[in-house]
Amino acid sequence: MQNEIELCSGMSSRVSTHVMNLICILFACLAGLIVGIGNYVTIFILLAGIVCVGQLFKPVSLIYVISSLGLLVVGVTPLWADGGAAKSVWAVSLLGLVLMLLSLAKLSLDKEVARGTPPFVWILLVFVVYAALHSIIQWSSASEIFSGFKRYFQVTGLVFAMAWLAIDSITVSRWRILIVAVAFLQLPWALYQLIEWVPVREGVRYFYPGMIPIDVVAGTFGSSKFSGGANAEMATFLVVVLAFFLSRLREKLISVKRFVLFLPALAPLFLGETKVVVVLLPLMFIVLYRSELFRRPMFALGALIVGAALTASVTYAYLNLLGKTLEEQINDTVEYNFQERGYGANLLNRTTALTFWVNSQGSDDPIGGVFGHGLGAAHSATGGYIARPLAGYGIDLTAASTLLWEQGPVGLALFIAILIAAWREAGRLARAACSSKVRADAAAIQAVIPIFAFYLVYRVAYLESMPFQIVYYGVLGYLAWLSKAANDACDDSK
Repeated sequence: MQNEIELCSGMSSRVSTHVMNLICILFACLAGLIVGIGNYVTIFILLAGIVCVGQLFKPVSLIYVISSLGLLVVGVTPLWADGGAAKSVWAVSLLGLVLMLLSLAKLSLDKEVARGTPPFVWILLVFVVYAALHSIIQWSSASEIFSGFKRYFQVTGLVFAMAWLAIDSITVSRWRILIVAVAFLQLPWALYQLIEWVPVREGVRYFYPGMIPIDVVAGTFGSSKFSGGANAEMATFLVVVLAFFLSRLREKLISVKRFVLFLPALAPLFLGETKVVVVLLPLMFIVLYRSELFRRPMFALGALIVGAALTASVTYAYLNLLGKTLEEQINDTVEYNFQERGYGANLLNRTTALTFWVNSQGSDDPIGGVFGHGLGAAHSATGGYIARPLAGYGIDLTAASTLLWEQGPVGLALFIAILIAAWREAGRLARAACSSKVRADAAAIQAVIPIFAFYLVYRVAYLESMPFQIVYYGVLGYLAWLSKAANDACDDSK
């Protein structure tokens, strides 16, 4: 009997081995066929699938992969790649969606991981489910809904992973080092774009009406050969990292020498079209040092003076690049933001995009007016079914206007609720956390949340720019991890 069992076991093992060998051979043939076709998108999706399979038992490492590829590769690819090659970055989106699914699977299989999850994570999950379900109910087309879901939530999994996967402090520390390294890498990339690509764009600017040559200076956050660039997103990222350094310096967790060593990373703020820094820097400094205004007024005043000087320096550098006076720049900014002049080639600007939505609502479509028209409906670049008859208007110019058209006031309210809940959670940690490191980083997060809120009416980057989404969802994910880690640390100390 024992011999028969061993014989059957051996036969079963050999059959399993043969089956696995057959699967590997078939997969290799399929991979060879895909590579032979030469379709870049399919090739990179294949590679992403291989990475996903390899990471099923260690999904935490996907955080490194997504962050590094999303911040260092995705944004610079369009400078050299066109068409299908440029779309190969979709593979990174696939990795992000897989990370989300793995995190949700962990939540469903182990209810204990939900303990201590901060409210803003649950609101974010409700927003994801709401956007998907009501888009399916509204139903325009499968491709429109899927591409819209990919743009919105391609890296949202970073938040869920940091909230629900088993991530230790060493992993997070290495991730923070990666983010700082990315900050330092912006300078060489910005210099390269300034020296190599700005002259090229100067030479062909008359063939591309509306193109501003200096826009290409965007570091690794997104540049294209002959259109705009994500220079504001690069500048925002540097301001966010600066907030963390300042907060840790304030708590005496880093030395002045170490802080000074970081300052050269801010040089790209002086190299390109970064006028948004005039808003972001004072906003960050005021929120970060607001509590010191009464407790240590001289210290707070000194910090605000430094922030004002840095802002003035960036403004001076920007005006010199454009060859405009301060008055001319202010008049231009007011006209294409708050008056009737369209932004760029659009008929609408950041203000009129919102008023146009309000004026377009009527009693003939109350459901669309409240819940929106679904993912991708207002996306001009892909010709969403709402955007097509309004081509050239720019109804998706900002995140707020896009959310109103696609998710309605309900979706916009959920998105704002995420920011409010994150602000409250960061404030709670900054006041009550047992660890000075947690307090410092929570204060920095609270200082940058108003910057993210400003982006609602400034850009659409929330909903389609992967590098910026990694910054946004990375900060929220880090806050979720800090919240759970701080709760565990306080429980252990009791």
